[in-house]
Amino acid sequence: MALSETLKKPVSGEELFKMGDIGRCELVKGEIKHMSPAGGRHGELTNWIGTLLANHVRPRKLGKVYGAETGFYTQRNPDTVRAPDAMFISNERVERIGNPIKFLDVSPDLAVEVLSPDDTWTEVETKVEEYVQAGVRLIWILDPDRRLVVIYRPSGERTQRSESGLLSGEDILPEFSISVAQIFEEIA
Repeated sequence: MALSETLKKPVSGEELFKMGDIGRCELVKGEIKHMSPAGGRHGELTNWIGTLLANHVRPRKLGKVYGAETGFYTQRNPDTVRAPDAMFISNERVERIGNPIKFLDVSPDLAVEVLSPDDTWTEVETKVEEYVQAGVRLIWILDPDRRLVVIYRPSGERTQRSESGLLSGEDILPEFSISVAQIFEEIA
């Protein structure tokens, strides 16, 4: 099936996966949403937060950290597949992953999004709502322009941490704590 034919009807996550490299995109209620490649600052910050998470998770054997563009299902029929900039999945949830080669059928415990210059807060809030509905337990939105982190929890609680504050992994990532300033300190 040609990509042009596919775009005229809802696409499943499985069909999207089989398309191979069609460019950076997510699947939203069966519709492919293409996105521009990320800029340098975004890529650097995404890599840095993933490194910080992996350096905490791996030695403690808490689960797995996944990098940007790893898709997971937030909804089925019609399918929505989102790809946070970084995510952590606890051992308990890792055990429930079906085929790790494909899009993940288990929600992360922590999802991290790094704002791009063209992101709107409406889009961010939509993703946060999807993540919460899918079972994500903690969401961090990193805002490099304002150098702060917005934290969302399933209870609906939303808090912010500025550069003078600390970001904690709470009960999701025990003992993880870092100053917000350290997250942004060497980012362009």
